[in-house]
Amino acid sequence: MSNTNIPTHIAIIMDGNGRWAKQRGLKRTDGHRAGTEAARAVVTRCRELGVKHLTLYTFSKENWTRPKDEVKTLFDLLISFLKREEKSLKEQGIRLKVLGDIDGMPLAVRQVLRHVIRQTERCTDMTLNLALNYSGRDEILRATRALAARGTSPEEITEEAFAAELWTAGQPDPDLIIRTSGELRLSNYLLFQCAYSEFYFTDVYWPDFTPDELEKAIRSLGQRERRFGKTGEQVAEG
Repeated sequence: MSNTNIPTHIAIIMDGNGRWAKQRGLKRTDGHRAGTEAARAVVTRCRELGVKHLTLYTFSKENWTRPKDEVKTLFDLLISFLKREEKSLKEQGIRLKVLGDIDGMPLAVRQVLRHVIRQTERCTDMTLNLALNYSGRDEILRATRALAARGTSPEEITEEAFAAELWTAGQPDPDLIIRTSGELRLSNYLLFQCAYSEFYFTDVYWPDFTPDELEKAIRSLGQRERRFGKTGEQVAEG
């Protein structure tokens, strides 16, 4: 990866745990456990490569409609992951942040999240965002209500003012959004922030998404020309 430009912010939709498990005759919960290990490896590799911001779509507001046992398992795995990785996050200089409604999650989850957030708040090498109880549309509505509640005039509502009310306030927009398992949609993820993101879709199920697969996605980004509305000639001229 020495000759590849490393993106500042990578966002990932971790999809395919259930299908990975079904393919192997396992329970869906086994797929989620395997997915947790994949996440751990990807976080570590991003830190090694120098990625400054990594956002993982961990639990959406729509995920509450899943079977109660599966939801409970997802939260149990999250608690276990955070407790196990707290020391490693601090050692690697990784700050944990949550994008989403923490107050709407179970008490045990809230307690562990807030504890690890406090423990890592001084870390500066990388920010790990967990999109939890998250909805892109809800985030946009929340920001709009916050501006309206302060009596912000229409002239004062700029892109910068709006972005400052989002869960990602103070962080750059994703350069690259990765989705695993062959699905080709955003699923209500970072809708405002992804305006100029590049997308990378792979058929690989999330538990099989290794650091090598991550590097493949980053190399793909490096082969693209990001123009941000300019012509190719303008970009070449700098």
